Amino acid sequence: MSRTSQSPRKVARWALKVGEGSLRPYAHKYAPRKFTQPQLLALLVLRTWLDASYRRTEAIIADWSDLRAELGLSKTPDHTTLCRAARRLLRSDLARSLLGQAARAALGRRRCIERAAVDSTGLQLGHVSDYFVRRRSREANVWQTTRYRRFGKLTLLVDCTSHIILGALPERGPKPDVNRLVDALDGLIDGVVIETLLADAGYDSEANHVYARDEHGIRSIIPAASGRPTRKPASGKHRRLMQQLFQRAERLRYGQRWQVETVNFMIKHNLTDELTAQTYWSQCRQMWLLAITHNVMIALCSMRFATG
Repeated sequence: MSRTSQSPRKVARWALKVGEGSLRPYAHKYAPRKFTQPQLLALLVLRTWLDASYRRTEAIIADWSDLRAELGLSKTPDHTTLCRAARRLLRSDLARSLLGQAARAALGRRRCIERAAVDSTGLQLGHVSDYFVRRRSREANVWQTTRYRRFGKLTLLVDCTSHIILGALPERGPKPDVNRLVDALDGLIDGVVIETLLADAGYDSEANHVYARDEHGIRSIIPAASGRPTRKPASGKHRRLMQQLFQRAERLRYGQRWQVETVNFMIKHNLTDELTAQTYWSQCRQMWLLAITHNVMIALCSMRFATG
């Protein structure tokens, strides 16, 4: 899937359908009847797809009469309207509902996920050139290479077959992964059941195995590789089981864990690897929108192959 293979009008049209399946036309009965909430969501998804600012998105919509007709817009919303819409529509509970609606549209009738994987990826905060990073080093004849002390961290729960995002957890890093698996599983979209969950050694703990298997009924496969290297059996029943199974067929199933790395690359390559938002919550909203836009693009590809 690449951005060049999809038109912005199709992306906006499909995002409008996603919004119509999850959102009321207006936020409340006294809201001005200028733009509906699904229309504003479609424009926010289009902004993410174009990797544009709010002001540039306003200019593009004003110049694109066919797009306005496609979305049923009688006038162009200004950039402040889009900014306020992002604050309202991308709250965690509502954003999770929109992500689920886009995922179910891409999944079709399939609700049982045979194999899913979880992992996190880092997104840079702001636009900083490599030359500036090197130049700002305070030591003589030493070039600095580190761009950041903090970064946006997006944990994704992904279907290994279709690359659809089944759950997202936006936050700010650096943070360890081992204590984020519970929140990632709790953020799984409604109506979807996972049979097997794959994760790397960063999520290795007996508590994570117990929670995935006992609370959600998911077969967790995580290599028991955390801690110092030792020949002693791992502590905990499930971690010892992982040591035994990884010598046999379980390693073949675990080989599909790299599919979540593919989704991380798709987001960074097709959309962006930098967060332009300044505050913590606006950065979280931008990461939610990245996940929703990715699912919309996957749904478009699914529809194209189904009709083709």
